[in-house]
Amino acid sequence: MKKWQLGLAMGIGAAAIAVNFASCVTIPKGARAVSPFMKDRYLGKWYEVARMDFKYEKNLDHVTATYSLNADGTIKVDNRGYNYLKKEWKESIGKAKFVNDPKTARLKVSFFGPFYSGYNVIAIDADYKYAMVAGNNLNYLWLLSREQDIPAKIKTAYLKQAVSLGYDVSQLVWTKQN
Repeated sequence: MKKWQLGLAMGIGAAAIAVNFASCVTIPKGARAVSPFMKDRYLGKWYEVARMDFKYEKNLDHVTATYSLNADGTIKVDNRGYNYLKKEWKESIGKAKFVNDPKTARLKVSFFGPFYSGYNVIAIDADYKYAMVAGNNLNYLWLLSREQDIPAKIKTAYLKQAVSLGYDVSQLVWTKQN
């Protein structure tokens, strides 16, 4: 292969990888990230009330997410849960960055090096006690609370919003916290 052909092939490959990475930090169609968003009020510990189940959280209860600032300005993500089948705690440490403006709750989170996924806060109450987070698509959704439960009125409103976006809320796993 000639030098220019190798360069072209490498360039096309790099572009394909870049497009693939960029597509991993999307937001579901019709969803809007919270704006204005106050990062400092969002930091701290959150309890997972419900989630669309996926392989990294399979069989986990007592799930929490704790957010804090890293020295470089990114957000440290410390996810922790208890695997009730293996009878052991599981912890994943990652980092999050804002996709664009830090006043808009569209972030990308990584637990595996350069691979990022969308983390979009699409609902939050005025006191930053309850939140709904969408992933890249309709396979990822979390209901979070500063407490181990969420009031019925807020839960109902969040589920109604999720259904309007196309989520099948019957697939939610309700996380045991106590």
